[in-house]
Amino acid sequence: MYSNAYILRYAAIMVILVAAILSSAAMLLKPLQDRNEAVDKMQSILIAAGFENVNSSNAIEMFNDNVTQMIVIDQDGNLIDEYTDDAKENSMAFKLNLKEELYNKSLNKPYKLPLYIAERNDKHIYIIPLHGVGLWGALWGNIALKDDFITVVGVTFGHKSETPGLGAEIETPIFEDQFPGKVIFDETGKFTSIQVVKGGVASLPADLQKHKVDAISGGTITSNGVNDMLQNVLESYVTYFKSQE
Repeated sequence: MYSNAYILRYAAIMVILVAAILSSAAMLLKPLQDRNEAVDKMQSILIAAGFENVNSSNAIEMFNDNVTQMIVIDQDGNLIDEYTDDAKENSMAFKLNLKEELYNKSLNKPYKLPLYIAERNDKHIYIIPLHGVGLWGALWGNIALKDDFITVVGVTFGHKSETPGLGAEIETPIFEDQFPGKVIFDETGKFTSIQVVKGGVASLPADLQKHKVDAISGGTITSNGVNDMLQNVLESYVTYFKSQE
């Protein structure tokens, strides 16, 4: 029989070996994981801007060809970084952690915001990344605006763990296809965001419809999270939008 000391030594050696193997595997896989995350991010940005036939094999090339500028602004709408070279995943805008910057905003600390500018059909499209909180975890996405900084071109949404068939429906065409053509300012120039409200938007007057979309049935908390995310992020860009008029 093996002594207790032998068993303990054997167990300790095995734990150390397994930990070393897992750590090495994680280090070897990290570049691939980072690249996959970058590709997913590029696809989401391009799709929000209205580009078609985007997939994991062509996303990097399409992104570098069609996203002509990537800028970073501060909380006052001032330009603090601009990137126009190839390999745009290396830009400050692409690497910026929006979650951290929005947290700084919530603490009334200085913060930075990324903005992607694409060209499609000889028109500039401005794509704004989004980050918020749903029922069970993080929400994210992109919203693209025409060069009037008012009219929505398209959106993409994602989530960490919203309920299938309920809150998870935010990333389906049924929800996302409501956004193109909506506007984030009223006729007086007042910021309205795009409001996610309980059903019945189609029955409202036209001047109200253009600022609202129907919430997900049975996904009230997730819908509220999308509403708050849009409000919080878009209002942060208003000063910049106004400076570009």
